[in-house]
Amino acid sequence: MRWSMTKKGKSRMSNPVTAINGAQFAGMATVKDAGLQGMITLRGDLGSKPLMAAVKAATGADVPDRGRISRVADGAVAWMSPDELMLLVPYEVAQIKTAELAQALKGEHALAANVSDARAFFSVSGHGAREVLAKIAPVDFSCENFAAGDFRRSRTAQVAAAFWLEEDDSFRLVWFRSVGAYMFGLLSAAAHPKSQVGVY
Repeated sequence: MRWSMTKKGKSRMSNPVTAINGAQFAGMATVKDAGLQGMITLRGDLGSKPLMAAVKAATGADVPDRGRISRVADGAVAWMSPDELMLLVPYEVAQIKTAELAQALKGEHALAANVSDARAFFSVSGHGAREVLAKIAPVDFSCENFAAGDFRRSRTAQVAAAFWLEEDDSFRLVWFRSVGAYMFGLLSAAAHPKSQVGVY
């Protein structure tokens, strides 16, 4: 979220923008800004019935298994660690959903935080998407080892990242917003049409 000053000196919120403001690159895969995405970090006992119920109410999705993301039409839940989930909701309701989670989990040892504006959200799609990501992440992206619904936290070059595969074979990737421009440049170089290796 960005703030600006009116002529009378009063502060007001300006329209939110993404880290790379809609940029995209087309090469052996298409790298593009995936738009504004509501993201909520939720920490707690993932086996707790109140927590599972709160997650379902907030997203419509169930708590996923380790290394997976559970998706529904307007929401998703990703397994981040043994005590952490990332909830995906529409951007415009992220703050409301965070407050609802906090209310639902009163009495539980849990923490919900809206991190939507601290993250950058990209997509990498096309026939070369697996190869593009394999150039920058120490992950086996073969079809046998990385399928739709698989979710990883790893690194891309020197940057911490989280990524998963959608049903249409396109990847979604999340980084800290501060490295969004750097990661767009890195992915664009990895997707250059003359850089194809042909591993996948």
